[in-house]
Amino acid sequence: MLPFSTGVSRSGVLPFSTGVYTKVVGRDRVLTRAFLALESHHLFAHHFCRVGRGNEKGHVENHVGYSRRNLLVPVPSFASFAEMNEYLAACCYADLFRRVRGKVGTKAERLAEDRAAMLALPVETFEPRRVVQGQANSLSLVRFDRNDYSVPTAHAHHEVTVVGGIEEVTITSGTTVVARHPRCWEREQTTYDPLHYLALLERKPGAIDFARPLESWKLPDCFAILRRRLEADLGHAGTREFIKVLRLLEQSTVPALARAIEAALAIGATGSDAIALILFHHAERPVGLFSLDGHPHLKSVVIDPPDLSAYRTLTGQGAAS
Repeated sequence: MLPFSTGVSRSGVLPFSTGVYTKVVGRDRVLTRAFLALESHHLFAHHFCRVGRGNEKGHVENHVGYSRRNLLVPVPSFASFAEMNEYLAACCYADLFRRVRGKVGTKAERLAEDRAAMLALPVETFEPRRVVQGQANSLSLVRFDRNDYSVPTAHAHHEVTVVGGIEEVTITSGTTVVARHPRCWEREQTTYDPLHYLALLERKPGAIDFARPLESWKLPDCFAILRRRLEADLGHAGTREFIKVLRLLEQSTVPALARAIEAALAIGATGSDAIALILFHHAERPVGLFSLDGHPHLKSVVIDPPDLSAYRTLTGQGAAS
């Protein structure tokens, strides 16, 4: 199938759309910063149509009418949108080999000519994002695009930089990325990362059952079992010990820590230090044995055994004393 987008048109005709400008002054537009960045990246020129003037892009309107009359009359029926899209894609591909009256060559040949006249795609991919300066409030929340996103409590009341992309919001302090969140496209919503508040909860363990960032945090059942055992053995200190276990998630993942907790519960070692040791042991990778295969030049090398007499002397002196 012929690719439809392998280059950049030198100019583009744009309809009346408020998504790329903020103000209309006659035929001119006050463009948004995001659209200017897109235009500068791909190096194309813009041309806006006037409101209600479909004749200014008549070839587009005519092609829409042709497609509607020839592809959607009579109205077809499909079992799913995927099936409908496959049908339309096949029709568009077949239409490439049609010759337009009064024109030389098929549409596919004319498309090849258009592609040859296009600008090459930039080497670097354009990143649609918005960068703003913000400040974390007393709740360790940063507001961006009418939504709040959490940062670690150590960055409360600090200036931060927010980079909002299509799918992700990244928050940095200086040159360090301190938080990443999925982009929320609703309004007046708050996105928490429970890990951002564990350091504060370790100092105030009594708030663990009332902390809003932890309300919807779903953890495996072994975490609840561990907390009950710690609180039964240590009382209020058990809550603080449980939070120390949760803080291991700052360097690990929930599945890995869950496996370590299950192993600790099986042997009765429920302390945070013991669980950290088990977690570290599970993360270790065994060292592979050295093989001489593929290294024939090393087979003739002879290494003298180490002299252990000095250790025997030390051992003897220790026994004598």
